[in-house]
Amino acid sequence: MSDVFSALADETRRLLLDRLFNDGGQSLSALCANLDMSRQAVAKHLGILEKANLVSVHWQGREKLHYLNPVPLGDIVHRWVGKFEDARIEALIDFKEQIEKPDPKTQEKRRA
Repeated sequence: MSDVFSALADETRRLLLDRLFNDGGQSLSALCANLDMSRQAVAKHLGILEKANLVSVHWQGREKLHYLNPVPLGDIVHRWVGKFEDARIEALIDFKEQIEKPDPKTQEKRRA
């Protein structure tokens, strides 16, 4: 998981992941478009993303296509965000139970 965090630490790599999220199956040339860096630099960033398993590669003939792999991101969400979400859900359940408890004063007024 440290590879994932290291890969996500760089703004350029996050930009590449955003581009792959919006339009998967891009070649290196397509990913280089409108970036102010060399093709080699983009390839190096993609290599780091591949090593972290955030990008999967599929060959179509001689063309190497890159796709976002969301599984490691889901693992991070479940491990790091999920436990906070569980606590929030428990608090909401407790709040709901408190609200739904009958108020003894209100029930006495109804009987009178």
